[in-house]
Amino acid sequence: MKQIQLPLTEEQCTGLRAGDRVELTGTLYTARDAAHKRMAETLESGGELPVDVAGQVIYYVGPTPARPGQAIGSAGPTTSSRMDAYTPRLLEKGLRGMIGKGKRSETVKEAIVKHRAVYFAAVGGAAALIAKAIRSAEVVAYEDLGTEAIHRLVVERFPVIVVNDAEGNDLYEQGETQFRLG
Repeated sequence: MKQIQLPLTEEQCTGLRAGDRVELTGTLYTARDAAHKRMAETLESGGELPVDVAGQVIYYVGPTPARPGQAIGSAGPTTSSRMDAYTPRLLEKGLRGMIGKGKRSETVKEAIVKHRAVYFAAVGGAAALIAKAIRSAEVVAYEDLGTEAIHRLVVERFPVIVVNDAEGNDLYEQGETQFRLG
Protein backbone atom coordinates (compact mmCIF):
# COMPACT_ATOMS: atom_id res chain seq x y z
CA MET A 1 0.00 0.00 0.00
CA LYS A 2 1.48 3.33 -1.09
CA GLN A 3 1.02 6.36 1.16
CA ILE A 4 0.59 9.71 -0.59
CA GLN A 5 0.49 13.15 0.97
CA LEU A 6 -1.76 15.59 -0.90
CA PRO A 7 -1.65 17.80 -2.90
CA LEU A 8 -0.46 15.55 -5.75
CA THR A 9 2.68 16.33 -7.69
CA GLU A 10 3.51 15.29 -11.24
CA GLU A 11 6.31 13.15 -9.80
CA GLN A 12 3.85 11.29 -7.54
CA CYS A 13 1.48 10.73 -10.48
CA THR A 14 4.18 9.40 -12.78
CA GLY A 15 5.29 6.99 -10.06
CA LEU A 16 1.86 5.34 -9.85
CA ARG A 17 0.68 2.43 -12.00
CA ALA A 18 -2.76 1.01 -12.71
CA GLY A 19 -3.54 -1.46 -9.95
CA ASP A 20 -1.54 0.29 -7.22
CA ARG A 21 -3.38 0.48 -3.92
CA VAL A 22 -2.95 3.90 -2.37
CA GLU A 23 -3.92 5.73 0.81
CA LEU A 24 -4.31 9.50 0.43
CA THR A 25 -3.74 11.91 3.30
CA GLY A 26 -4.30 15.66 3.13
CA THR A 27 -6.86 17.92 1.46
CA LEU A 28 -9.05 17.06 -1.52
CA TYR A 29 -12.21 18.54 -3.00
CA THR A 30 -15.61 17.15 -3.91
CA ALA A 31 -17.53 17.97 -7.07
CA ARG A 32 -20.26 16.22 -9.00
CA ASP A 33 -22.25 16.94 -12.16
CA ALA A 34 -23.79 20.28 -11.22
CA ALA A 35 -20.54 21.69 -9.83
CA HIS A 36 -18.60 20.55 -12.89
CA LYS A 37 -21.15 22.16 -15.19
CA ARG A 38 -20.90 25.43 -13.27
CA MET A 39 -17.08 25.33 -13.29
CA ALA A 40 -17.13 24.76 -17.07
CA GLU A 41 -19.50 27.70 -17.57
CA THR A 42 -17.24 29.87 -15.41
CA LEU A 43 -14.18 28.98 -17.49
CA GLU A 44 -16.08 29.50 -20.76
CA SER A 45 -17.06 33.01 -19.67
CA GLY A 46 -13.45 33.84 -18.73
CA GLY A 47 -14.01 33.65 -14.98
CA GLU A 48 -11.87 32.12 -12.25
CA LEU A 49 -12.68 28.80 -10.64
CA PRO A 50 -13.83 29.02 -7.00
CA VAL A 51 -11.01 26.63 -6.06
CA ASP A 52 -7.53 26.54 -7.58
CA VAL A 53 -7.42 22.98 -8.94
CA ALA A 54 -3.67 22.96 -9.65
CA GLY A 55 -2.18 19.88 -7.96
CA GLN A 56 -5.53 18.96 -6.45
CA VAL A 57 -7.70 15.84 -6.40
CA ILE A 58 -11.45 15.97 -6.98
CA TYR A 59 -13.60 13.25 -5.45
CA TYR A 60 -16.83 12.63 -7.35
CA VAL A 61 -19.18 12.44 -4.40
CA GLY A 62 -22.27 14.10 -3.03
CA PRO A 63 -21.88 13.41 0.68
CA THR A 64 -24.89 13.06 2.92
CA PRO A 65 -25.21 15.32 5.96
CA ALA A 66 -23.12 14.38 8.97
CA ARG A 67 -24.67 12.81 12.02
CA PRO A 68 -23.77 14.32 15.38
CA GLY A 69 -20.11 13.68 16.18
CA GLN A 70 -19.19 12.82 12.59
CA ALA A 71 -17.27 14.92 10.05
CA ILE A 72 -19.45 13.76 7.16
CA GLY A 73 -22.27 11.39 6.36
CA SER A 74 -22.11 8.64 3.79
CA ALA A 75 -19.50 9.49 1.14
CA GLY A 76 -19.42 6.88 -1.62
CA PRO A 77 -18.16 7.59 -5.13
CA THR A 78 -20.43 8.45 -8.04
CA THR A 79 -20.06 7.34 -11.65
CA SER A 80 -17.11 9.20 -13.10
CA SER A 81 -18.18 9.16 -16.75
CA ARG A 82 -20.78 11.81 -15.91
CA MET A 83 -17.89 14.27 -15.48
CA ASP A 84 -16.03 13.24 -18.67
CA ALA A 85 -17.20 16.23 -20.74
CA TYR A 86 -15.64 18.62 -18.20
CA THR A 87 -12.52 16.73 -17.12
CA PRO A 88 -10.02 17.59 -19.91
CA ARG A 89 -10.47 21.32 -19.28
CA LEU A 90 -9.85 20.88 -15.54
CA LEU A 91 -6.75 18.79 -16.27
CA GLU A 92 -5.51 21.67 -18.46
CA LYS A 93 -5.93 23.92 -15.39
CA GLY A 94 -3.63 21.62 -13.38
CA LEU A 95 -5.98 19.10 -11.78
CA ARG A 96 -3.79 16.10 -10.88
CA GLY A 97 -6.24 13.46 -9.70
CA MET A 98 -9.83 12.32 -9.70
CA ILE A 99 -11.61 9.74 -7.56
CA GLY A 100 -14.80 8.00 -8.59
CA LYS A 101 -16.06 4.70 -9.92
CA GLY A 102 -16.32 3.24 -13.38
CA LYS A 103 -14.55 3.67 -16.70
CA ARG A 104 -13.40 6.93 -18.28
CA SER A 105 -13.75 7.95 -21.93
CA GLU A 106 -10.84 7.74 -24.37
CA THR A 107 -10.72 11.56 -24.41
CA VAL A 108 -10.28 11.67 -20.63
CA LYS A 109 -7.68 8.90 -20.65
CA GLU A 110 -5.69 10.79 -23.30
CA ALA A 111 -5.92 13.98 -21.22
CA ILE A 112 -4.71 12.08 -18.12
CA VAL A 113 -1.60 11.01 -20.03
CA LYS A 114 -1.05 14.44 -21.60
CA HIS A 115 -1.27 16.26 -18.27
CA ARG A 116 0.51 13.57 -16.21
CA ALA A 117 -2.44 12.97 -13.90
CA VAL A 118 -4.16 9.91 -12.40
CA TYR A 119 -7.66 8.52 -11.96
CA PHE A 120 -8.39 6.57 -8.80
CA ALA A 121 -11.35 4.37 -7.96
CA ALA A 122 -12.94 4.27 -4.54
CA VAL A 123 -14.96 1.23 -3.59
CA GLY A 124 -18.63 1.70 -4.37
CA GLY A 125 -21.00 0.37 -1.72
CA ALA A 126 -18.59 1.19 1.10
CA ALA A 127 -19.68 4.79 1.66
CA ALA A 128 -19.88 4.57 5.45
CA LEU A 129 -16.46 2.92 5.62
CA ILE A 130 -14.91 5.53 3.31
CA ALA A 131 -16.39 8.30 5.48
CA LYS A 132 -14.24 7.07 8.38
CA ALA A 133 -11.14 8.31 6.51
CA ILE A 134 -12.60 11.83 6.29
CA ARG A 135 -11.54 14.00 9.22
CA SER A 136 -13.33 17.22 8.26
CA ALA A 137 -15.65 18.57 5.59
CA GLU A 138 -16.43 22.17 4.73
CA VAL A 139 -18.48 23.67 1.89
CA VAL A 140 -16.21 26.05 -0.05
CA ALA A 141 -18.26 26.86 -3.18
CA TYR A 142 -21.71 26.58 -4.74
CA GLU A 143 -23.52 26.11 -1.43
CA ASP A 144 -26.82 26.46 -3.29
CA LEU A 145 -26.18 23.04 -4.90
CA GLY A 146 -26.70 21.26 -1.58
CA THR A 147 -24.91 17.89 -1.52
CA GLU A 148 -23.41 18.73 -4.93
CA ALA A 149 -21.65 21.83 -3.55
CA ILE A 150 -17.86 21.80 -3.60
CA HIS A 151 -16.52 20.63 -0.25
CA ARG A 152 -12.98 20.72 1.06
CA LEU A 153 -12.25 17.40 2.74
CA VAL A 154 -9.33 16.63 5.01
CA VAL A 155 -8.65 12.91 4.71
CA GLU A 156 -6.36 10.46 6.44
CA ARG A 157 -5.42 7.16 4.82
CA PHE A 158 -8.28 7.44 2.31
CA PRO A 159 -8.21 4.12 0.38
CA VAL A 160 -8.18 4.19 -3.44
CA ILE A 161 -6.90 2.11 -6.36
CA VAL A 162 -5.17 3.55 -9.42
CA VAL A 163 -7.32 2.84 -12.49
CA ASN A 164 -5.80 5.12 -15.15
CA ASP A 165 -2.17 6.14 -14.78
CA ALA A 166 -0.03 8.80 -16.47
CA GLU A 167 1.44 6.18 -18.81
CA GLY A 168 -1.94 5.28 -20.32
CA ASN A 169 -2.51 2.02 -18.44
CA ASP A 170 -6.10 1.12 -17.59
CA LEU A 171 -6.84 -1.32 -14.77
CA TYR A 172 -10.29 -2.15 -16.17
CA GLU A 173 -8.85 -3.04 -19.59
CA GLN A 174 -6.09 -5.08 -17.94
CA GLY A 175 -8.70 -6.97 -15.92
CA GLU A 176 -10.82 -7.69 -18.98
CA THR A 177 -7.77 -8.97 -20.90
CA GLN A 178 -6.68 -11.14 -18.00
CA PHE A 179 -10.20 -12.56 -17.62
CA ARG A 180 -10.39 -13.44 -21.33
CA LEU A 181 -6.97 -15.14 -21.21
CA GLY A 182 -7.66 -16.94 -17.95
